[in-house]
Amino acid sequence: MNVVDGQWHRLDVRSIPAAGVVVAAPALATVLVMTIAGTGTTAVLITLLVGLGVALLIAGAATYEWVFYRYRVTDERFEQRLGGLFRNHRSIPRERIRTVDLTAAPHERLFGLSTVKISTGAQATEATIKLQSISRDDAEALRHAVTLGGESTVEDAPDEGVLSRLQPRWLGYSALTVSLMLVAWGAIGSAFGSLDEPLREWGVFEALSDAVATLGIVAFALVVAGIALVVGVVGAFLLSLEMWWGYQLTREPGTLRVKRGLLTTRSLSLEERRLRGIELSEPLPLRLAGGARLGAVATGLQAQQQDKKQPESKTLLPPAPRAEARRVAAAVLRDQPFDVALTAHPRSALRRRIGWALWSALAVAVLVAVPAVPGWIPMGFAAALVVLALLGGLGFAVDAYRGLGHALDERYLLARNGSAMRRTVALQRENIIGWRISRTVFQRRADLMSVGATTAAGSSVYRIYDVRTADGLALADEAVPGLLAPFLERVAVEEISSTGGERPPM
Repeated sequence: MNVVDGQWHRLDVRSIPAAGVVVAAPALATVLVMTIAGTGTTAVLITLLVGLGVALLIAGAATYEWVFYRYRVTDERFEQRLGGLFRNHRSIPRERIRTVDLTAAPHERLFGLSTVKISTGAQATEATIKLQSISRDDAEALRHAVTLGGESTVEDAPDEGVLSRLQPRWLGYSALTVSLMLVAWGAIGSAFGSLDEPLREWGVFEALSDAVATLGIVAFALVVAGIALVVGVVGAFLLSLEMWWGYQLTREPGTLRVKRGLLTTRSLSLEERRLRGIELSEPLPLRLAGGARLGAVATGLQAQQQDKKQPESKTLLPPAPRAEARRVAAAVLRDQPFDVALTAHPRSALRRRIGWALWSALAVAVLVAVPAVPGWIPMGFAAALVVLALLGGLGFAVDAYRGLGHALDERYLLARNGSAMRRTVALQRENIIGWRISRTVFQRRADLMSVGATTAAGSSVYRIYDVRTADGLALADEAVPGLLAPFLERVAVEEISSTGGERPPM
C-alpha cells in the first residue's frame, strides 16, 4: 500500500473481531475452570452470558471506531480524524516526527495486526498519534514512509546493518535487574492481597505464624529473604524473556531500529540525526556480573516512561556483557567514546561520601533502637544491622568515589558517577547548549563544585559531581569555548570592583 498518497485510509476491519477476542477469551477460560471445578450450571451460564455480552459491546465500540476513524499521510503532515457526533481532527508535521513505535499484542498478532504510535517526543497529548490495529504490512509501510522517506531498508538484505542480536545467555544478566525483581515481588504481593480469604481458609497465615514461633523471627526473616530473592530472580528472568526475546538492533538509512518481544512484539525506530550521545548504565548487581545496559541520548524521546514494566524507549541494548555494550556503543556512534581514560576526582570527594555513610549508619542505629530497647528484636541482631549498615555505607562510599570520573576528547564530554547505579555518558560537545554549576555550603568548604552540561536531549542535564572548582570551570570552558567565558569575566570584574580595583588573592 502506498500510504503517502494524500488519501484517507480506514483501520483494518480485522480490528473488530480482535477487540472482541480480548474479552471473550478470558471469559471462556473462566467458564472452563468453573465447569471443571463443578460450579452450578446457572452460575456458569451467567458468567458465559456476561462475558459474551461484554465482548459484543467491545466489538461494537471497535466497529464504531472503524466506521468513523480515518488517517492519511501527505508530503507535509500526518493526519488523524475520528468521531461521529463529535469530530476530532489532529495532525503532526512530518518533519517533527521523532519516533515510530510498532506494537503487536498477542490478540493482534493472531489477526495479523499492529498498533502504530507516532510521536514528536513532546510531553503534550497532542504530540502523539496512535493507530490502533492496522494490518502488519500497512504498519511497516507507514513506518518505512515516515522514518525512511521510502528508501530501501535492511529487509532487502537481512544481515546488512545488523548491529546486535540477542544471545540467549544474556537473559541471565536480565535476571539481575532489580526493577524487574520489584515487578515480580509486586505481582506476588498483589496476588496475596487478592487471595486473602482463600489463603486464610487454607491455613497459610496460621502456618506462617507457626513457622515464626518455631524458627524465631531472625531465622524466619532470613528464610523469607532467601525465598524472595529466588522468586525475584526467576520472575525477572521470565519478564526479560518476554521483553527481549527476538531482540535485534539494526541500522537502516538514517535510522536505528530496535525490535524485540516474545508474546507482544515491539519495534522502535529512532532517527540517527536526533542522536546526541550514548549512556552506559551499570546497576550494581549487573556490574558485579560484568554486565551493562546501553541507552541513547537523543532528542524526541519521551522523558517519562508510561509502562513501568517495559524498558525505556531510549534503550538500545538489553543487559549484556560490558564488552558487548561498549562494542555496540562504538557501532552506533561510529566512534570509540569509552576508550578515553577518565580523570579521577580529588580526595575531598571521598571524604564527603564517607560522611554520608556515617550519617546513614547513625539513622539506621536510631531506627533499630526503637524495637530493640523494648526487646521486640534481639539486641545482638540490632547491633549486627548497625554494623552491616556502617560497613555497607563505607563500601558504597569508596565505590562511588572510585566511580567518579570525567574526560574530554575531540568530540565528546564523558562523565561517570554512581555506585548502586553507575552511569557513564558520552555527550557530543557540539550539542551542549549551556552549563548548570552548583556548589553547596559543604562543597564550597572543600573547594568542590558540580558541573552540569545542559542539552536538548535525554535527561537535559548531565552532571560531573564533586570536581575541583578550578578544574570544573576549566573543563566547561574547554568543552565549549566561549560559552562560559563571559560569565567568568563578569564575576572577575565584579570582584575587582568590590575590592577597590585590586584582584582578590586566589
